[in-house]
Parts: sequence; structure tokens; C-alpha cells
Amino acid sequence: MIKKRQGLIVWYQHRRNINKIKRYGHLLYTSKQQKYAVVYVDQDRIDMIEEQLLKLPYIKKVKRSQKPFIRTNYERKEPVKIKDYDYHLGI
Repeated sequence: MIKKRQGLIVWYQHRRNINKIKRYGHLLYTSKQQKYAVVYVDQDRIDMIEEQLLKLPYIKKVKRSQKPFIRTNYERKEPVKIKDYDYHLGI
């Protein structure tokens, strides 16, 4: 069974704290210049983990990713028109 996961964007103060952030979920990406990390956690534990991260002294801010709630099935406004060509016109 696949667990539903959601991303947390965590802003930190120093890069040396990345190893401590890894303990809270699956670390996917870290930015050196902007000092943030993307951590994926289970959706049923996201509230608890977000509170734990905010209590840490080296964490500036934590924000949730909205990707699981965005609609990804797109529809066309107008149906595709099929053009009728007479390919044997010049033959």
C-alpha cells in the first residue's frame, strides 16, 4: 500500500543542521544559497512533525507543499476539431 506523502519546505540557519532535519522525513533537496530544504513526510503525521520542527532553535520557518491538493487532470475548453482532408484530390 502506498502512503500519501506531502512535502515540507524548511528554512534553516546553517547547513550543518541538515543532518538533524533528515531525521524527520525523506530529505529530497537542499539549497545552499537560500538555506531551505524539501522534506517529504507522511500526511497523517505532518501536523506533529511540523510542530516538532518549529520548536527547534535552528529552524526559521516551515511551510507545507500544496501539491497533493492541486488538480492535475486538465480538460480542453473546446473539443478538438477533426479536419476532413481529401488526400486524393490531385491524383
